[in-house]
Order: sequence, then structure tokens, then C-alpha cells
Amino acid sequence: MESLTIGQLAQRAGVGVETIRFYEREGLISEPPRRPSGYRDYSLETVARIVFIRRAKDLGSKLREINELLELRVRPRRNCAQVKRSADSKIADIEGKIVSLRRMRRALKDLTRACEERTPTTECPILASLGKPESR
Repeated sequence: MESLTIGQLAQRAGVGVETIRFYEREGLISEPPRRPSGYRDYSLETVARIVFIRRAKDLGSKLREINELLELRVRPRRNCAQVKRSADSKIADIEGKIVSLRRMRRALKDLTRACEERTPTTECPILASLGKPESR
């Protein structure tokens, strides 16, 4: 069985060494045994696990959610329903963020239209709006 050093693992998985150490601290990957030389001895399976973590992060999953997905992945008696619920929940979160981002963009566009570039900063509508308390 081929084993990898942390540098080799990082290169194959496309992450930095510190990312691997972080994943170990967070419990997403287990700390491997050490060689007599003191180097960590990672398996090739760890590459696949890190790639899985990276892809899940790219899809917006938080570390807690990724850990749950990893647990589901190793339970052969479970079905895809829980994974689908997790994905549906993530989609709803993303849609909520899109609505929020559109609202922010609209507000910033309104503020930039009100801005006259030669106005002193003491009269800048953008800065003034940031200092106002929110009305609810």
C-alpha cells in the first residue's frame, strides 16, 4: 500500500499543508500514524476524502455539514434521502443569500447614483447612509 507524506498529500489533493492540519484538528480527517522518522504516513484514501471535503466546501457546505456528509458516506445502510434533504436545505440557503445579495446590490446602486464625486466626504451620501441607524 502506497503511503504519502503530508506534502505529497497536499499536492495530490490540491490543498496546502496547513489545510490538512486544520482538517485534522476539526476531525474531518484522522491523524495518521507516524513513521519511525516522525513523518506522518497518509493513505491514498485520504486524498479522496480531502477532495470530497473541498468539493463540498465549493458547494457552500460548512464544516459541520461536511462532517455529517462524510458520516453518511460510510454508513452503507443509509439511503440518499438524508443527503438529498441536506442538499435541498443548502439550495434554500443559497437562494436566500441571492435575495440578500440582490438587495445589497440595489441599495449600493441607489447610493452610488446619489453620490456626486466632487462633494466633500463630510457630505457624501454613501458615508452618511452607513452612519444612520436602521429603521425597522
